[in-house]
Amino acid sequence: MKAGRARNFSLGRPLIFTVLLGYAAWVIFPMFWVAYSSLKPDAAIFRDTFTLPAADDLRLDNYARAWREARFGDYFFNSVLVTGVSVTLIVALGAMAAYALTRFYHPLARATFWLFLAGLMIPAQLAMVPLFFELRALNLLNSRLGLILVYTANGLPFAIFILAGFFRSLPRSLYEAAVIDGCSEFSAFWRVLLPLARPGLVTVAIFQFIGVWKEYFFAFMLVGGDVDGSSRTLPLGLANLSINAQYHTDYGMLFAGLVLVTLPILVVYLLLQRQIVKGVAAGALKG
Repeated sequence: MKAGRARNFSLGRPLIFTVLLGYAAWVIFPMFWVAYSSLKPDAAIFRDTFTLPAADDLRLDNYARAWREARFGDYFFNSVLVTGVSVTLIVALGAMAAYALTRFYHPLARATFWLFLAGLMIPAQLAMVPLFFELRALNLLNSRLGLILVYTANGLPFAIFILAGFFRSLPRSLYEAAVIDGCSEFSAFWRVLLPLARPGLVTVAIFQFIGVWKEYFFAFMLVGGDVDGSSRTLPLGLANLSINAQYHTDYGMLFAGLVLVTLPILVVYLLLQRQIVKGVAAGALKG
């Protein structure tokens, strides 16, 4: 009986490993194919679809043309600005709101917390029509400021949900000791409790960075009407490039644009993957 169980276990591990390896290849190969196809001319992409580019015919000019002709340089700057400001506001406002909702008693604190969580349960796309007219009335359509405000409001429910679990798990004795030592309310939050919630802050920042960087729907609806393209982000630029590539068959430049959009997310994930796992695991245990 024990031998049978041991045999099943020994056969199960290679099977699981094979399935996971196949899934990894299924996910990674399209990214790898896009990366090396961006270094090939259009004729080679259609003629030798799955072969590596020739070493003496690497088309690095695909990236240069995507950066200049497709205006990816401007779109990249807009994405960095919008993403950086939005993530900073989400983390800062989310931390303060989560701290206030979990550390202080208020009759409406629980109701307010659930009101924020409703933002996770209700699709934000349902609010697009009133949001569009509201931004138009405020003269914030086709502007980076309007997009930043929308991304910040859309990311706050997730930030509050994650950070509330961290602040709720911190001993109240830390806060009381800080107050006894002469710290003000904000000083106790900033110097004592906020650093202890660092795993949650990093987790929120990473997930929001990925979400805002690749977001298309809000950008298309709120900034898509920008004629000169001064407020458009990378996903909009990539969409325009794909339309042009459909008619001009400039797929090398299209794949170069895909790499430029995907590379920052991949770099951030590879550098901070341990922080992501630690933050999510700690939030699951503390929440």
